[in-house]
Amino acid sequence: MTRNGDSNDMPEITILGIVGSIRDDSYNLALMDEAKKLMPAGAHIETFDRLDEIPPFDEDLEEQGYPEPVRALNDAIASADALLVVTPEYNYSMPGVLKNALDWASRPGGQSPLEGKPTGLMGASQGMGGTARAQLALRDVFVYTKTPVLPGPEVLVANAAEQFDEAGQLKSDETKKFVGDLLERLVEAAREAA
Repeated sequence: MTRNGDSNDMPEITILGIVGSIRDDSYNLALMDEAKKLMPAGAHIETFDRLDEIPPFDEDLEEQGYPEPVRALNDAIASADALLVVTPEYNYSMPGVLKNALDWASRPGGQSPLEGKPTGLMGASQGMGGTARAQLALRDVFVYTKTPVLPGPEVLVANAAEQFDEAGQLKSDETKKFVGDLLERLVEAAREAA
């Protein structure tokens, strides 16, 4: 499949984008915006932007019925063909709001919308590791939820302040290529899973 080329009349692929940061000026939000520009033909990204509205996971609350933001998240995951999770790294792991959202989405056991959903991971951080540990933590969670994560290419944007310009756009053509390659593989995996 080629970017911005003929989609060969295949059905449009919807990728649900989830950004693990709730900051307005997040480098990871900028990375998701870059991914939207680099999407292959015949596919698009819809983002879920309500992680801050999801209450802390609580089985008592779950028994009363899922809160509306949780239902919205689960519906968005279920209706997407694939997921793209873009995360910062906090204390060698993913942010709490992202882990909390995944805890909710993993329920009920055996009926999670995450099960079988092709997933790509990316991340940007100010540190040298470029979210490697956060992505590893995500992979551990997705083993439990039976969510197939692409093995690569790894998109680990280190020293993020130097990687984006004042408009929030990636400066490196090499990084853009890694993002584009990951998206092409994710769309291909979504088509194979359909």
